[in-house]
Amino acid sequence: MTVITRWDPFREFSTLQDRMNRLFQQSYNEGSNEALTNSTFAPSVDVYEDEHNVVLKIDVPGIDEKDLDVRVENNTLTVHGERKFEKEEKEENYRRIERQYGSFTRSFSLPPTVNPESVQANYEKGVLKIKLEKKAEAKPKQIKVNVGGEKTLEAKGATRAA
Repeated sequence: MTVITRWDPFREFSTLQDRMNRLFQQSYNEGSNEALTNSTFAPSVDVYEDEHNVVLKIDVPGIDEKDLDVRVENNTLTVHGERKFEKEEKEENYRRIERQYGSFTRSFSLPPTVNPESVQANYEKGVLKIKLEKKAEAKPKQIKVNVGGEKTLEAKGATRAA
């Protein structure tokens, strides 16, 4: 015999709330810093280009420059780093840790317009700035145009002068 029961959306919500309460209670009672800090992270990256360079800015605050490694291999730029969790001498009783710790690796395929031999990396105020110089043939060139032997027009990229 089948019993039909009326669906109650609040009963589903109550079950979800009970599960969330148990989850928070378990993490609160564990007291283990390791469980709270074992997360991987990938720092934020801005990539832009100008006339002469492709530039990457990577947010890596709290990472010592000796813990950063920048390499170019097979037309791929790879940035590897590690933010170490520094446990103080006195035992802290953390309830919440939002800063991320651990190792990260970010890889970027280089466009064919970039010269992989001319890479500069600078680390300042928690930001790693990597400049990749464009090849000479990829840079815009100014071309002088002679018109009927009388006037000379200068053209820059797709701009046309009369």
